[in-house]
Amino acid sequence: MLKKMGKIRLLSIIILCTLLCISSLTVGGQQVGAVGYDNRPSTDNALGLQVKSALLIEFETGQVMYEVNPDEALPIASMTKLMTEYIVMKEIENGRLSWDQIITVTPEAADTHPSESQIYLATGDQHTVEELYIAMAVGSANDATKALAIAVEGSIQGFIDRMNKTADELGLTTAVFTSVTGLEDSTMMSARDIVSLASTILTECPDFLKYSGMQEYQFRERDTAPIINFNYMLGINTNKSGLKHLAYEGVDGLKTGFISAAGYNFAGTVQRDGVRYISVVMDTRSKDARFLETASLYNYAFATFEKKTVLAPKSVVEGYEKVKIKKGVEKAIPVVTASDITVLTNKGTEAKVELVSADIKTEDELVAPIAVGTKVGTLNYKFIDPSGKELQYQVDLLTSEDAAKASWFKLFFRGLGNFFSDLFDSIMNIF
Repeated sequence: MLKKMGKIRLLSIIILCTLLCISSLTVGGQQVGAVGYDNRPSTDNALGLQVKSALLIEFETGQVMYEVNPDEALPIASMTKLMTEYIVMKEIENGRLSWDQIITVTPEAADTHPSESQIYLATGDQHTVEELYIAMAVGSANDATKALAIAVEGSIQGFIDRMNKTADELGLTTAVFTSVTGLEDSTMMSARDIVSLASTILTECPDFLKYSGMQEYQFRERDTAPIINFNYMLGINTNKSGLKHLAYEGVDGLKTGFISAAGYNFAGTVQRDGVRYISVVMDTRSKDARFLETASLYNYAFATFEKKTVLAPKSVVEGYEKVKIKKGVEKAIPVVTASDITVLTNKGTEAKVELVSADIKTEDELVAPIAVGTKVGTLNYKFIDPSGKELQYQVDLLTSEDAAKASWFKLFFRGLGNFFSDLFDSIMNIF
């Protein structure tokens, strides 16, 4: 009897402990106590992401689709190299550097601690800019990054100064660069600024994804194995054993990062069916977690939103079909929109933009002859996105055909007609 009661009591204790564990993990159906690296607390959010900060935008429209604490400046680790990569590509674009230019590795670049990501460069080694760039973009090699920085500005500190100057020029208000590699925990940026930098890179550097999307790269013939891209989420990794569980269709960039103060970070981008998203997750708990949390963002976006064009290019807008001109064969000329307005909205819902105002040139400013494609004004629209934020759009109005200048004979009789018309109106106003 006593044994039976003891078993019942033991079973009761086990059940109670189990219920307490469950209740400690779940409140109202949401996970609590989520943590990042080194058990640092995550920021509460509706998707249950275990991150300190996160942001997801649609690249073409710039719409913010999801955010978690996006404006706090945090250590960014090797995501710092996005700025290094951007500056190097701009140097190539401006002709001050070339992909096939040979760089000789300096002692400062070769002096890289064994614990750092590197390609094991030695003083005096010679490699092309492209080889070093790939080592930086694919393998996050700190020594290759420093070699490129020195080649651009002559010194590490000179390049750091260039990074901070470029950040100011790009309007990255939270960016503070104290290293070219991100090894220093004083190098910081917010998720919003990281996404902004990534968006700038994708806009201005069309070759970037060719490098950031490489699955692997054989740096030297004598190397026993190629560099494996630290971005395990690359879509191409579906064919790679050990990584295919993290591969996500359409992912082709951008940059991972880790130091203890930052946790596991990832700035990513994915494109499917003509829609590209850019994301950042910061201070996740593990290498895999940064990709799994990013996948949660992408799954949410692709399941929830769709892109819709609410105003097509070359559209005729009601009320603004024509604008008046002077000295033309015709007194008015037809106009159309120069570009489209495309937005992201919830699937299955109708997207609408509202015309707020119009800035149209006066008749005195539009004197024939006027060429087709001449800007004659701007229409200002607003759109309320799925999060309730009001977004502003401007669309130029362009002439859709040439407006030839009328002959002096036609202008004379038009002026005469206007004179008598004005005279008649004046007489009528007397009575």
